[in-house]
Amino acid sequence: MPASARLIVLVAALLGALGVVLGAFGAHGLRQRLTPEALALWQTAVQYHLWHALAMLGAGLLAQQLPQQAWPRAAAGLLFTGVALFSGSLYALALGAPRLLGAVTPLGGLALIAGWGCLAVAAFRA
Repeated sequence: MPASARLIVLVAALLGALGVVLGAFGAHGLRQRLTPEALALWQTAVQYHLWHALAMLGAGLLAQQLPQQAWPRAAAGLLFTGVALFSGSLYALALGAPRLLGAVTPLGGLALIAGWGCLAVAAFRA
């Protein structure tokens, strides 16, 4: 497996594990401490986090199959950035960060969409 594909799969696996940890923390550690609205934000962050960790895993496997293409690597970078910005900002907002941080969330969403777009291009060019 090319080193870049191996790194993508490794980061995707760690991102997935972190998503499970944060999901469990929200369900067990934050249930009594956050409002229902904040818990809903947390849950949304976890869902997007985990789904896009899986998408990043797919990008890594595609990068293994298509080592000459830059699209799977670009997809992985955008998906990671999207999780960090989208889910990260929602996690922070749920924990009481200033509402101004919510301006970052759509940027993360755009990165996630662009990551899926890169996957589509990679599949089209395969």
